[in-house]
Amino acid sequence: MRQGTVRPSGVERTFADDEVIVSKTDPAGRLTYVNDVFCRVSAYTEEELLGKPHNVIRHPDMPRCIFKLLWDTISAGDELFAYVVNLSGDGAHYWVFAHVTPTFSAGGQIIGFHSNRRTADPAALARITPVYQRLLAEERRHTRTPDAVAASSALLDRVVRADAGSYDEYVWSLEPEKVAR
Repeated sequence: MRQGTVRPSGVERTFADDEVIVSKTDPAGRLTYVNDVFCRVSAYTEEELLGKPHNVIRHPDMPRCIFKLLWDTISAGDELFAYVVNLSGDGAHYWVFAHVTPTFSAGGQIIGFHSNRRTADPAALARITPVYQRLLAEERRHTRTPDAVAASSALLDRVVRADAGSYDEYVWSLEPEKVAR
């Protein structure tokens, strides 16, 4: 597995608007299913991915506070939509509009998570990229990860409150047309 050794190359990879990247994980976030689009875009084989943590594709330019929000939300049994930049196994990056949901057992227990990712709209990326840069700058001001995440989470809360009533409303305000998709 190349995780940890992959360096961003600056090359951006895209995929078609009618394609969907799909993955499933166990409750700990280890991949249990990846579709062919995931493999192709991430430049990993299914064998390299299954059983590995989903964060194998985490790009260093992705704010940690977004992942904290994601895990807090889905662990509470709710869904989350977010713009995410991922790192492929060959160093390329790709942006997605992610929809992550918990998977429940018949008894109502969370038994895993399911994620569908579509292409990210360029207009939405133009709006979210500067916000992510601010969040990353805030994280880099702190030497301890918990302090960095807390500070960037507080900044994210201020940004969201200034522009929308909730994180969901904020994300949807970046590209309202996504609702009709």
